[in-house]
Order: sequence, then structure tokens, then C-alpha cells
Amino acid sequence: MVTLSGVDEVAGAIADPVRREILLMLRDEPLSAGQIADRFAISRPAISRHLRVLREAGLVRDAADGRRRVYALVAAPLDELAGWLARLTRPSGWQHRFDALETEVYRTRRERQSAARRPATQDQDQKETA
Repeated sequence: MVTLSGVDEVAGAIADPVRREILLMLRDEPLSAGQIADRFAISRPAISRHLRVLREAGLVRDAADGRRRVYALVAAPLDELAGWLARLTRPSGWQHRFDALETEVYRTRRERQSAARRPATQDQDQKETA
């Protein structure tokens, strides 16, 4: 089995709805821990734990601003997860081949039907002109 430690860590971090909401908030602008906590009805220590999980997963970075910690979104780890999800949802190489085969079958049927109608039409045209 392939280990997906980075993907697993990011997926685990965004599994919680509070952490997903924090990421959405940080998408627009960096915020202090207090500003983030003020937007939730949960305790500040709980917000700190959520921020720690996001930081450990590499999804946010923090910087000291005086006595405050300011958090900013780091979207790069989401790219690896997005790539894995794309592989999961993207049709396989075989699916593309089956789609091409289906297209070819329909095209061949249309050509045969068209060829089968053509001589009959030409015969009728000749009878009508005679």
C-alpha cells in the first residue's frame, strides 16, 4: 500500500468543520488567534488546538505580532490532496479507450446506414428521370 502521510495529515486536518471554516476565514486575510476565536462559540483553548492541528499539517503559518499570533493560509498542501482526489475521480486510461471505441462504433454504424440508403436513392432518381 502506498503511504500518503502528507495527504492523510491534510485530509485529517480538514476533516473537522471548525478547521475548514478557519481555512475559509484565512483565505481572505491573515487573522490573529483572537479574531478567529471571536467568530466561534467555542473556547479559545479549543481554537488554539484547531490552529495547532492546521499548523502541524502545514495549512497555516503563524507569526508573532507583538503579543498576538497572526495566522495565514498556506494552500500548497491542499494541492497534493487535490491531485490525489483528481486521480480518484478522473476516468482511467481504459475509460478513455472505451469512450473512443464507442465513438468509432457509432461512426461506423452511421456510415454503413448512409451507404445503404445511398444506392436506393440513386436508383429512385434514375427511375424518376426515365
